Amino acid sequence: MILFRYLTREVLLTMSAVAGILLLVIMGSRFIRYFSDAAEGDIPVTILGSLMVFHLPGFMELILPLSFFLGILLAYGQLYMNSEITVMVACGMSPMRLLRVTLLPASVVAVLVGLCSLWLTPAGALQTEAALEEQRSRLDVSVLAPGRFQDFGGGRTAYISDFSSDGTEMQEVLVHEQPVSGAEKTHSYVTRAGSGYQETSVETGSRFLVLEDGERYGVTPGKQAAERLTFERYTLRLGLSRNRQELDSLEYATTAELWNDPTPRAQAQFQWRVGLPLMVFILALLAQPLSRVNPRQGRFAKLLPAVFLYVAYLSLLLAAVDAIGSGALAVALGVWPVHGLFLALGCLLLWHSQRKGMR
Repeated sequence: MILFRYLTREVLLTMSAVAGILLLVIMGSRFIRYFSDAAEGDIPVTILGSLMVFHLPGFMELILPLSFFLGILLAYGQLYMNSEITVMVACGMSPMRLLRVTLLPASVVAVLVGLCSLWLTPAGALQTEAALEEQRSRLDVSVLAPGRFQDFGGGRTAYISDFSSDGTEMQEVLVHEQPVSGAEKTHSYVTRAGSGYQETSVETGSRFLVLEDGERYGVTPGKQAAERLTFERYTLRLGLSRNRQELDSLEYATTAELWNDPTPRAQAQFQWRVGLPLMVFILALLAQPLSRVNPRQGRFAKLLPAVFLYVAYLSLLLAAVDAIGSGALAVALGVWPVHGLFLALGCLLLWHSQRKGMR
């Protein structure tokens, strides 16, 4: 038990460090992307935290297998470097016994990956798309921020100085409308109003921007003539109210729904989700013999080949999933030959390690 706790601690600590670094890089990249969208007014800043949380399971289902694979390589490689494996061999430790010790933390990681891939990831993806769709279904001018020129669709650019205290009315509004490509009218319109607000027609579902106490100018490029209109109330039609789209993509479907769906695309998605926990055990089988290094080589000697092996494994899985979804590969055959190939490779490497011993 002392040896088991020691090995498990070394593997899990190394895995946690690798997973933390990878998660920081991936989450940072996604956060920068969303923050850029928020800066452009496409999404509100208030939902950034929720979007990042919803994306977390999708990141973890791919990070955990890789970090566990690298954790075994680095932890056991350090044991070889310090000649601790030599002491374990002298005490009767064999590759098969070491594998049995490794499979218990692998089971814990596989359970976490399974929770993410089978449940949390599709639920998070659904919540993410629902939040973005809710934002898209709002009135176009709801994303405007005071003191900035912003595009809110339809070739329109708007500027507002401020909102009222309750946030329902805009003050000092300026709207520039460019002619739509292919339209008969070639005027560019500039509308200035003292105030404005949004409303939706209950009967037709059309959305309007209502401006009050202002002027509207129409100018045709290349001509000196211009139109000028003074108004107390002017209404700009923004478009029909967009109902929330039905989120029926297989990416958002529950695992039970995929199991009951016989279509190739659904079965491909189902096999991808089920195969990720299995991938953890196969990677553990591959990592143990690959971690064996000569003290003169250093603990990173086989790290690059191991990463290439992982990339090949994941790439073949993705290719198989695409082939199943397109009908090029039979659903009954599925992604299992890929798992079987790397399982056989792991058994071969383990047998080779057992035959040569752990000297």
